[in-house]
This record gives sequence, C-alpha cells and structure tokens, in this order.
Amino acid sequence: MGQKTVTATINGEKKTYACGTPLADIAKEYQDTQKHPIILMTVNGKLKELHKTLKKDVELTFVTTADNAGHMTYQRSACLILLKAIYRLAGKEEVDNVIIHHSMGSGFYFTIEGDVRLDAEFLGRVKEQMRQIVDACLPIVKRSVSTDRAIEIFHRHHMYDKEKLFQYRRVSKVNIYSIGEFEDYFYGFMAPHTGYIQHFDLCLYDQGFVLQLPARKNPEALPAFTPQHKLFQVQKESRQWGRMLEISNVGQLNNQISQVGIQHVLLVQEALHESKISNIAAQIAAAKGAKKLIMVAGPSSSGKTTFSHRLSIQLSAHGLKPHPIGVDNYFLNREDTPLDEFGNKNYECLEAVDVARFNQDMQELLDGKKVELPEFNFITGQREYKGNYLQLGPEDVLVIEGIHGLNDKLSSSLPRESKFKIYISALTSLNIDEHNRIPATDGRLIRRIVRDARTRGSSAARTISMWDSVRRGEEENIFPFQEQADVMFNSALIYELACLKVYAEPLLFGIEKDQPEYSEAKRLLKFFDYFVPIPSEAIPFNSILREFVGGSCFQV
Repeated sequence: MGQKTVTATINGEKKTYACGTPLADIAKEYQDTQKHPIILMTVNGKLKELHKTLKKDVELTFVTTADNAGHMTYQRSACLILLKAIYRLAGKEEVDNVIIHHSMGSGFYFTIEGDVRLDAEFLGRVKEQMRQIVDACLPIVKRSVSTDRAIEIFHRHHMYDKEKLFQYRRVSKVNIYSIGEFEDYFYGFMAPHTGYIQHFDLCLYDQGFVLQLPARKNPEALPAFTPQHKLFQVQKESRQWGRMLEISNVGQLNNQISQVGIQHVLLVQEALHESKISNIAAQIAAAKGAKKLIMVAGPSSSGKTTFSHRLSIQLSAHGLKPHPIGVDNYFLNREDTPLDEFGNKNYECLEAVDVARFNQDMQELLDGKKVELPEFNFITGQREYKGNYLQLGPEDVLVIEGIHGLNDKLSSSLPRESKFKIYISALTSLNIDEHNRIPATDGRLIRRIVRDARTRGSSAARTISMWDSVRRGEEENIFPFQEQADVMFNSALIYELACLKVYAEPLLFGIEKDQPEYSEAKRLLKFFDYFVPIPSEAIPFNSILREFVGGSCFQV
C-alpha cells in the first residue's frame, strides 16, 4: 500500500505531495518564482509557519518578506536572534533586562538594564555574535506549554513582565520559541531558522541602541540609519510618563485596573495631555502675534480634530482668538481629483488640493483683507461658498488642520515666520512585555475601526481593507515632513487599548473566516486577549479618546 498523498493548489495549479510534507520544502521548490524570500504561507486562507506540514488537500499562497505579515515575522525573528546574542555574551549575571521600546525608521530602539557597559565595542561583539547565529542557520523551534507552566518558565528566567502578563491570560496554552537553549515568548510568527535574517545592523543612539532592519518595500536592502531626533524626544518623554505612572507594559496596566483602579492613572494621563497642549499654546502666544498660521498635521486616527479644539481653547485662555480652517475644504471638485496608480481617486495626495486658492486666501487674510472661506460638500463632491467671511485682527490666529500641513508645498507662498507647525500622532509607549512592543500603527488602526463603525457605519473588514492604502498615503505625504514640525504631540493614552477593546472586539468578531481580512482580525483579537477591559464612563468628555468611542463635548 503506497504512502498517502495530498493535493495542494498553488496559483491555480494542483500538485501532489506526500502527506506530512513540510511547508518549508514547498517554499524551497517555489522560491525562484518569488521576488522576495518566502517566510510564511497561508493554508486555506490562514497564516501558517513553514515548519507546519501538509495533512489534507489545501490551497496555498506564499507570504514573503515584502508582505506585511512576512515583514513583521522577519522583525520578530531578528529580535529573538539579538536577544540570544546579548545573553550569550553577557548572561543574566550582567544583563538584568533588554527592553524593546519603539520603532526608529525601519528598526527598533532598545535599552539594556544591568552591569553591561553599552559601547561600540560591546555592540560590535553582539553584531558579530548575531552574524554567527544567522550563518549557522539554527532552527527556531516552537513549542506549546500550559499557561501555568509558562508562568513558571518566565519566573525562572527572571522575565517578570511575562509572568505578570500571563497571569491575566485566559488561554490554556502559550507558544514559546527557542534557538538552542535560549527561549522566549513572542507575540506572532517566526521564521523557520536563523538563516532568513540576513540584513541587520546595530547602532548606538542616546542611552541605548537601534536594531536596524530593512524596510518592507525593499526587504533585501538595509537603509542608512537616519535618526529623527524630534520624534525620538517625544517618544522618550512618553516613556518617562509611563515610568512615572509605573505602567510600562500590559501586565502592569492590568494590575492597576484589577487591583488598584484606573481612575487615578486616567486623570493623571489626561492632565499630562492638557499640560502639554497648554505649553504649546503658550509658545504660540509668546510670539506676540507673529505666528498666525498654526499648521496641524498627522497620520490617520491621531486625534487631530480633538487636539485642534483643545489647542483652540488653550489659545483662547492665552488671549488669542483661534479660527479653525480645514484643508479638506480646499479639495478640488471631485471630477478634477487625480487618480492613483490603481485608477482610484487619490484624496491623499497634495494635488487633490487647490493649493493656489489656499495660498491666495491665507495671504489675503494675513494682509488684513476680508475673505470668504469655502466649505467642501462631501456628498456632492463640490466646493461651496455660503457666506463664511473672515477677517483677522491682532489677536486672531488660524488653526489649520490637514495631512499636508507640514509640507511647505501646501503653503509655499506664505511667509515661514507666520507659520507654527505641529505634528500629532498616537505613538504608543505601552509594551506587551519587555520583548514585545505594540506598533503605533496597530493603535491607530484600532481607533479607526471603532470610529468608522460609529460615525460612518463602516464594518471592521472595510476599515482593515483600506488600511494599506491609508498607510501608503502617510508614507508619502506625512512622515517625510514630521521633523519639520516646531513641536510634536503624542496623542496616545496609556490606558486607551483597555477601553477600545470593549468597542473593537464585537466588530472584529463580525469578520467571517472566508473574508480576506479574517487573518488580521484574528491577530487583533488575540492581541486584545492580553488586556483587562475598562469602561468608558470615566473618560473626560474632552479626551482625545472620545473622538473615537463617542461622547465628546466637541463636534467630532
């Protein structure tokens, strides 16, 4: 009797394999057909690691390092290799902890706690050790243990953040990854062996270092390390706020919610936001009327609208008279909107805005003239004029909100000395644990899922399906200009994901298994399992979070 076989459908072609064939073998067979390394596969629409084997007839698709899931897998695998290299060189005697904090360009910022002297010599040895691990193509082994057993393992390894994290998990099993004797927990998939991680570098920066990795759009090339100092300082300040509140990771947040109560943390976090906004208003007021154009820009779901309202209140408290101006009101009429590479109307590009008319109106306002301002009708797709006239006096300032606010091409004919540029983004400072960060893009996506369902009736699947397009627009039109800001504001709230969980989970559960967005929904639902939920009743009515969950005192 012959060996049992299974049929795999790949790119519409049916092929027969022996039952038990590893996905890694199929990846090797088809690698020449792919531009980038195959690092995962989808099996009947579900993401799988390459150590998995064929057990029945399936449909397979390849996930490369240029795909979002594949890119994140590359990043996680590189972090695991980094940790193994550091602990092999220094050990627990010298290293108390290695902590990942946030992204820096295409890499990640880390710090080391302990007796290790972090200098170029030590970092060079870590890099050499990583290269040896990569060249050895060591298997990255995955094993599943009970949650209770995982807590014991993390305690033995002095990984107390993970121990605390899993005390709140309801799942019965935990996946642990290991390279040789070194083992750790990671949220997400891994490469099958260390040889996949060919491109990396280590760079000293501030009080830590950066693990430099390829960008998703070019996964075989390592970009130069070009730190964004202003953005880093804002993230550093947010980390300091977290330490002050004694909440740096989800386990500590859950402890606060369940054992102490979240009210104090919530009020302090909101007070820190208000203090920051007041300081920005004070800077503008200190210019004694020289700053007339307050340009506010940031990526999707940063809370720009609520921030602009709160800034306007603070500007009023400092004796100024703010007037909101939405750059969206200067959209070209819909029939004149340019198309993107896929033939769809591109509302994200600067060319979708009537830049000439915007500059003319703003210059006339600066010159003291009375100007009729437009209002864009998003139903008809036409710019309309309804008698909204404005003339600036000595205390009047314009709060101009739009994604292109930091790009000087938007306001090219306006005097630079009249502009005050503010970059706002939700830069999550909370970690899952010391080795697993929460991407800022995840926090913004969750915000948008909740807001779109409430204000537009959009399903979570639709919001997820549009997210890649939104991100491309941000990469082209916002992020390249963020360092040009005079000040930056981090709108993320350390408690917000525990609150958003209540709203987002039902929406994500509404995505069916046969929908393309199911894998992303499943990933986010797994992510929410880490959090103890909190109700929204205690959130102040002027909080930025109210822009997403509802109940804001502003018209948002």
